[in-house]
Amino acid sequence: MKAAVYYETGGPDVFRYEDVPDPVAGPGDLLVQVEAVSIEGGDTLNRLGGELSRVPHIVGYQCAGTVAEVGSAVQGFAPGDRVVTVGVDGSHAALRAVPAGFAWRIPDGLSTPEAACVPVPFGTAHDCLFEFGRLRSGETVLVHAGAGGVGIAAIQLAKGAGARVFATASSDEKLSRLGELGLDEGINYTTSDFVAEVRRLTDGRGADVIVDSVGGSTLQKSLAALSYRGRCISVGDAGRAPAETLDISNMRGNNQTLSGYFLGAELLLSDRAHPMIGQLLEDITRGGLRVVVDREYPLAEAAAAHAYIESRQSFGRVLLIP
Repeated sequence: MKAAVYYETGGPDVFRYEDVPDPVAGPGDLLVQVEAVSIEGGDTLNRLGGELSRVPHIVGYQCAGTVAEVGSAVQGFAPGDRVVTVGVDGSHAALRAVPAGFAWRIPDGLSTPEAACVPVPFGTAHDCLFEFGRLRSGETVLVHAGAGGVGIAAIQLAKGAGARVFATASSDEKLSRLGELGLDEGINYTTSDFVAEVRRLTDGRGADVIVDSVGGSTLQKSLAALSYRGRCISVGDAGRAPAETLDISNMRGNNQTLSGYFLGAELLLSDRAHPMIGQLLEDITRGGLRVVVDREYPLAEAAAAHAYIESRQSFGRVLLIP
């Protein structure tokens, strides 16, 4: 099969478009003919400096396509089913073998490219807001990187739950577009101090729930923007800055909470996350939530697609099409 691979980590130019052996589906796996790959933030970070599980390495968490083969122990799927899948790696390829427990049948009425954009960003946003953030109607939410996949999902979900929604982004143009998805207040982090803005917009109170996918120094500032009994969920390091030692001395007196979150652990260790994502797929099919796709690139142009994402120009998902 064809795949976008690399032999060492680094910038987007490490990608090579090559023939590699087809993956083999085990008894509990599905072999999927990939039709759309949604590039996740973790994909770019892993390419930049993650662990190589094999060489050449095929990166990628999430993709969708058609089941080509079903393992002997798999129930509930059949060849020809349209599915969206997640995994540790392997999405940037024409074929993918994935455990059936990390796959969802795509509802009729939802396109395969749209479905490819759902489990990781929407599942992550939903859990950050509700399972770990305990969001209630009337509360205030701050979403960092609002124009990214998790950000766009979190804005819609929070607004639908009756929250007042703030988000950060790198341009006023992106913030304006986010208004169409439910954003109440946009903060351009290149021209404003988001902590000061959150305090100003809440009359000094702060945000009840903060979804922080940026990390680095931003995470410390997020703690400073929390309300009394506020909850901050750290979900990534999209800012690519090294982790910092956090000062949490003010959190105890304010009864605040800081949680880490990783969707993969919930899917592996919990029976709750898989049906939650299945429901999100249904909600998107019915039009209650929107998937936003920025651009599509051929799989052979994976380097250009990753470079575009890292330029911070993208709004929504960037897809690779094998």
